[in-house]
Amino acid sequence: MQTRSNRSQRKQSKLNLVRRLYEQGFEREAVVNLLAFIDWMLTLPLDLEREFQREVEQLEAEQRMQYVTSFERIARMEELVEAIKLGLELKFGPEALNLVPEISSLEDVELLRAVRNGIKTATTVDELRQIYQSSTTDNLLEN
Repeated sequence: MQTRSNRSQRKQSKLNLVRRLYEQGFEREAVVNLLAFIDWMLTLPLDLEREFQREVEQLEAEQRMQYVTSFERIARMEELVEAIKLGLELKFGPEALNLVPEISSLEDVELLRAVRNGIKTATTVDELRQIYQSSTTDNLLEN
């Protein structure tokens, strides 16, 4: 009733409910079942419903990331480094593989993803290097 006139607030309320369910340890199946009821009670226009769906998917991805073992995290990092090596060689040639030791020392999966994605748009190896050097510098300054 409180969110009847404010659809954005209604979407946020739905998202907060889902977040709390996950924080309380509910399994995904239980959350989905409760979400069917919540959807019936708190309807949204299609555009906000799509936003809500994307945000719930992101929330679920974050929840899964909490349970990733160190073995899985290391395997992901190794796979990303392999993809980066391939991208470097294909785009910039074999000499670009000189970056691999620097990149392999990165311990942040998101930063490795940024480097991998940066290969698409970087025009030089130095431009690509800036992606992880600026982030590493930022982290040092924050600490």
